[in-house]
Amino acid sequence: MSTTAIRAALVLVTALAATAALAQAPQTVRLRGVIEKVDGNKVTAKSDKGEALTLNLADKMLVVAVVKASLADIKDGDFIGSGAMPQPDGSQKAIEVHIFAESMRGTGEGFRPWDGAPNSTMTNGTVGNTVTGVDSPVITVKYKDGEKKIMVTPDVPIVRYEVTDLSALKPGVAFSVLAALKQPDGSFNISRINAGRDGVVPR
Repeated sequence: MSTTAIRAALVLVTALAATAALAQAPQTVRLRGVIEKVDGNKVTAKSDKGEALTLNLADKMLVVAVVKASLADIKDGDFIGSGAMPQPDGSQKAIEVHIFAESMRGTGEGFRPWDGAPNSTMTNGTVGNTVTGVDSPVITVKYKDGEKKIMVTPDVPIVRYEVTDLSALKPGVAFSVLAALKQPDGSFNISRINAGRDGVVPR
């Protein structure tokens, strides 16, 4: 076999292996709902679609309390995330804003499409200057590859993330899981859960 043929065969084998690995890669899903019962490392809940859920908690869980906040709580240097809609002038109009706990700085940093609303975006980064706009304040959010200007109108929900523990998981608490891995028995393995505090419903 010629060198060219060997190289072609190797490329084909590598491509097939990559395709197989991709096919076998576990697919995670997003879950939202309300906790019904906590029993050790298992949580039973009802999804926002009315489905019964069983959540298997990892040994090292990240439990994040989601607390109501306001624009006044956003300070220069904070690490935030904002789901938003692109505007004709290149800015982003916020749909929601999350203020991350300092220990979560760097989480999901960057600018990317978001599944929270059709054609929406997510920007995670550090707060720069805030300018008072005609309709509402405009916050500059800086990330490693650039920055975005985000307009935050008075009606935009703003929450703060606080790292907490399993005591935040109680019956009646609304929750969200960004990456749940479905198991053969229909339950879901999770390593992070966002739990609403004082009636807050995490997205």
